[in-house]
Amino acid sequence: MKLTHILPIFFVPLVRSECDPDKEYIFSNPPLDCDLGIPTVHESAVLARRILTLTSIGTISTVFPENTSSEEWGPPDSVAGTAIGLPEYIADCHGPTYDRGDPTILAITIATSFKNAAAGSNVSLSLRWEPSYPHHHTPAGLPRFSLTGYLETIPADEAEALGVPACFARAHRDAVAWFPGNDIHESAWTRLVVREVFWFGGFGDRAYIGWIPAAEWGGVTRAEIDDARLPGEAEYEAWYGYERAGEWDERDERDETETCYWDSTELALMRYLGFLALGVFIGRRRRRYVPVRLPKDLSPPTG
Repeated sequence: MKLTHILPIFFVPLVRSECDPDKEYIFSNPPLDCDLGIPTVHESAVLARRILTLTSIGTISTVFPENTSSEEWGPPDSVAGTAIGLPEYIADCHGPTYDRGDPTILAITIATSFKNAAAGSNVSLSLRWEPSYPHHHTPAGLPRFSLTGYLETIPADEAEALGVPACFARAHRDAVAWFPGNDIHESAWTRLVVREVFWFGGFGDRAYIGWIPAAEWGGVTRAEIDDARLPGEAEYEAWYGYERAGEWDERDERDETETCYWDSTELALMRYLGFLALGVFIGRRRRRYVPVRLPKDLSPPTG
């Protein structure tokens, strides 16, 4: 490889197009003046609802009550008013008459999270997307979110009408032993009624970060959830977290001046490869071969 073939790459400027925002612009989540590929609030709600559909364990956070020493084997006084987060089984059980995105939870009465909730604590549920297929995404760039609300008991007749036992069993076969009416622990079907949603979609230059209104969360349709794809899913083919039918062909055909993110990234990649090639070139030029001198007489010594 000739040096003259490499040098032009080093002088490729890392230009910014008119649409390429700075950090302050990204972190403020303003209305977009150009297509940066950042999902909207509604699209982010769709992605969050899909994560809920595909996730079976979440972290429930509650707060210990002020009076913690009133019950036998209760928590120490030092944790009064302290938050605690524990993993719990969840499922996205829904039906024709109820599909607002309120996660279904099998509440074991003796469990700490549900004791705190019964004592008046607010409840939050944190979920993160963990792809099951090989992927190139860093965990820091994958979506996660938190749902805040309160626990509501699902009446037995409503649970049967919605098919909650069968739905929950599909997600957690072992949980059948703790279904309501079991001989081990007192339990009940509950749902987390969502009041607030905080979404952290990933890196700020390609994902929405901020609050999602409860009405937006509950208004997502099942068809939207089924059509959405997350990074690392088997059918996922685009860098962006929300794939809309027919959009990618249009993006490929748009004028290059409208590209807001890929311009500088591709140029940076070219620059990196140029430095790498130059290093290989210089390394080969500086290589030295030291001749090995062998003794004239290689016969074994005689005693």
